[in-house]
Amino acid sequence: MPELPEVETTRRGIAGRLTGAAICEVIVRNPKLRWPVPGNLDEILAGQTLQAIERRAKYLLFRFKHGTLIVHLGMSGSLRVLSTDTPVEKHEHIDLVFSNGQRLRYRDPRRFGAFQWTVEPPEKHPLLCKLAPEPLSGEFNTDYLAKALAGKKIAIKPAIMDQHLVVGVGNIYASEALFRAGIVPQRPANRLSAEEILRLVDAIRAVLKEAIAAGGSTLRDYVDSDGNAGYFTVNSYVYGLAGKPCRVCGSPIQTLRQGQRATFWCPHCQH
Repeated sequence: MPELPEVETTRRGIAGRLTGAAICEVIVRNPKLRWPVPGNLDEILAGQTLQAIERRAKYLLFRFKHGTLIVHLGMSGSLRVLSTDTPVEKHEHIDLVFSNGQRLRYRDPRRFGAFQWTVEPPEKHPLLCKLAPEPLSGEFNTDYLAKALAGKKIAIKPAIMDQHLVVGVGNIYASEALFRAGIVPQRPANRLSAEEILRLVDAIRAVLKEAIAAGGSTLRDYVDSDGNAGYFTVNSYVYGLAGKPCRVCGSPIQTLRQGQRATFWCPHCQH
C-alpha cells in the first residue's frame, strides 16, 4: 500500500493543479527515506517548470525539461496539495513549493517511500527498468499472460502480484480479481485454461478501473491529494470478509496466508 489505484488517484488529483507551474523551493525536513533524498534537490528543481506528472506502476514521474523526479509512496506515504501557509505536522518530510501558490507536501510515517532524481530516461532507471507491462495497457492481454504463466508452478495469487509479471495488482485487488474470474487463489499459475486466463485479464482490468473510480482503498494511512480516504473496499466481494456470507452465493468467505499476505476467497464461486 498504496498500490496502482491509489497512485493513479494521487496523480490525477495533483496533475491538474501543478502541471505548468514552476518550483520556487524544495524543503526537505527529513532526507532519510528508503533511499536518501538527494541533498541538492532544491538546487536541481528551483526555477524549473513541471511539464507533466505520469505514472509507471506504483511510481509517479514528475517530468521536467532537464530530468525526472521519481516518487514512490512506500507503505504509508501520501501527497497532498495545500496552501502555502498550511502548518507542518508530524511525519511531513518534504514540500515542493510552486509559483502558483500551491504546495505539494509528502507525508510518510514509515519512511519507506522515495524521492529520486534522474537525468536519464526514467524507463532505464534501476527502479523501473525491469517492471512488467501495465495492466490497463494493450501489452497486458491473454497471449502475454498465458506465456508469462506457462512456466510458473506457484499459486496464481502471488503470481499476479509479482511486479515482473504485471505491475500494480496489490493484495486487495488480486483477491477481488480472482473472485470475479472464478479462480481459487491456490491454483498453480501454469494450470489455468485459456478461458480462465481471459476471464482473469478482464477481471484485473475491471477491478483496477473500479478502484481508481472509487479513489483507491484506505486501510491505514492512505489519503488522496485532498485528504480523502479511498472507498473501494466498502463494496468488496471477498477482501476482509472472512466468515461473512458471499454476496453472490451466501457461502462463508474463507481466508489463508499466502506469502505473508492475507488471501480471501469463496469456496463455492471459485474453483
